[in-house]
Amino acid sequence: MAGTSRVKKTSPYASPEVLPRVISVSSGKGGVGKTNIVTNLAYCLARLGKKTMVLDADLNLANVDVILGITPKYNLHHVLMGEKSLSEIVVKGPGGMMILPASSGIMELGDLSEEQKLYFLSEITELGSSIDILLIDTAAGLNNNVIYFTLAAQERIIVLTPEPTSLTDAYAMVKVLSSRHNVKKFRILVNSAQSEKEARSVYRQITLVADRFLDTLSFDYLGFIPHDAKLPQAVRAQRLVSEFAPNSAISHQFLQLAEHIAQEEVTPHIDGNIQFFWQGLFNL
Repeated sequence: MAGTSRVKKTSPYASPEVLPRVISVSSGKGGVGKTNIVTNLAYCLARLGKKTMVLDADLNLANVDVILGITPKYNLHHVLMGEKSLSEIVVKGPGGMMILPASSGIMELGDLSEEQKLYFLSEITELGSSIDILLIDTAAGLNNNVIYFTLAAQERIIVLTPEPTSLTDAYAMVKVLSSRHNVKKFRILVNSAQSEKEARSVYRQITLVADRFLDTLSFDYLGFIPHDAKLPQAVRAQRLVSEFAPNSAISHQFLQLAEHIAQEEVTPHIDGNIQFFWQGLFNL
């Protein structure tokens, strides 16, 4: 491995004082607006004073940088190859949010050597003291990397839209995570809904199907993001809608969601620590 001299002498498993929240945001299918949700939520959390970092975990088709209109010089590939430290690749985004950029065609996490894993653990441990919340924008679908990141997080948000295919694919993801990996708690966020009524209907549909075919699952309705014409305008401008149109209905909803998450009382626990997130990731 290139740059092995970067491996630190200190144990990568030493616990920092801060225990960041690690939240994965996933969907059963692509095209549900997951990356827009992650980046706008991170923007609002940062504006509320939370030290928020976005990990672009779509390791084969990075798109956080595209949405934000930025071109990172370095990304996770350079860290995994021992060429850069995590702190050297962090990019500052709008509102003070931080970004760990990915790249297209990055190597599979399962192919990393033990030395690479230890180095990365030491890096993420050191970085953890500067983070309150880590939001993971996973890839769509159910490939190994999606499962890795979703299982390693402590909180899991599943994004759905009112489209039937979104419900079907989200259910498939819940089924795999619950039956094969014993994940029993999910938070549901409905995107691109016309109203609260429609969002609640989508939520009821997935809970009814899960209750019928799966055992002892817990679903938490996190809320909804409304359909808003301002969003595609912001995307075309490569800006976040929360910044592009702060007085729009969708921006107000993102802020309310961020306020809800920021105000939640989360019981600290040792596996909520960011380096235990990565330890769990590489041990899956």
